[in-house]
Amino acid sequence: MDRDTLRAFLRDMLLARAFEEAAAEQYTKGNIAGFLHLYPGEEAVAVGVIHATEPSDYVVSTYREHVHALVRGTPPRQVMAELFGRRDGISRGMGGSMHLFDRERRFMGGYAIVGETYPVAIGVGYAIAMRGLPEVAICFFGDGAVNQGTFHESLNMAALWRLPVLFVCENNHYQIGTEIHRHSAVTEVFRRAAAYDIPAERVDGMDVFKVHEVTSRMLREIRTGGGPRLVECETYRLRGHSMADPGSYRPQIEVRAYASTDPVSMAVRETVPAYPSHEQLTVVGKDAIHHATEHGLGAGHLDSAEVDGIKSEVQQLVQEAVEFAQQSPDPEMADAWQCLHVNRRNESLT
Repeated sequence: MDRDTLRAFLRDMLLARAFEEAAAEQYTKGNIAGFLHLYPGEEAVAVGVIHATEPSDYVVSTYREHVHALVRGTPPRQVMAELFGRRDGISRGMGGSMHLFDRERRFMGGYAIVGETYPVAIGVGYAIAMRGLPEVAICFFGDGAVNQGTFHESLNMAALWRLPVLFVCENNHYQIGTEIHRHSAVTEVFRRAAAYDIPAERVDGMDVFKVHEVTSRMLREIRTGGGPRLVECETYRLRGHSMADPGSYRPQIEVRAYASTDPVSMAVRETVPAYPSHEQLTVVGKDAIHHATEHGLGAGHLDSAEVDGIKSEVQQLVQEAVEFAQQSPDPEMADAWQCLHVNRRNESLT
């Protein structure tokens, strides 16, 4: 993997962590209302998968979609303004945390309803197939959504019509607060695809390089007419299900064990030379960027000065995003009518 790609991975993972921690802080200050589902711990999945896609591909996400939008290229200031419910947000302040939408970047939205991503991705995949284009619909979903009827219906249709859809399971082991072995008879999600003859495999979702490698191969297979694929990324969220969830149902020894394989730190270990010992590797809280960099291990393609530059860059972007959101005006009813008319004029995919 070339140096520029490694740098891009690290930059996006650090941006993702810094953005989400800033969002958590703004939530506690009362600047963000409603539900707020954060992504720390799962960055390797979004970065590894989306960096393997083409700009012409489509991304369909869940309610935990801030980082998906950021990695896809949506400006942090527009994402933060949307979380604030402001007019300059990517959905004009009318979607909030769970309903980001960026048509320009073919980010087809986050969806609050569990299991809602599947039929949307199937519709996009069908449109692509009808046009005969070398594009793919990327469908993110969590382990808690695999018992929904839409999961089975959509996989069946995708396989039957050989639709260009990549199903990406972000398996963080908990359906809100219920461990997967307590709600699913089959805990290895990728095995469920066998019922529909869809090639599938599991990958270490804490390792951005492995995620990218498997996703790149699957996307090549889909583009050459291989039909749908499913990849299960085994990951872990370091926070609760949402800001309203303290996560007390999880034993601390488990949280600490997964923190030791935090994807941000793993990426830093691959890119930053000569850092301290593994025992010092702890990446949680507001200073996650600092900890990830200063306590990363190993040798790689970037030096500490470059990493410090990336840290400064993302910190500046996040600070500007917060300030932009604070200064953005509230939406007005006229904006709702404008959005409605725009949607009516642009009913087809582009």
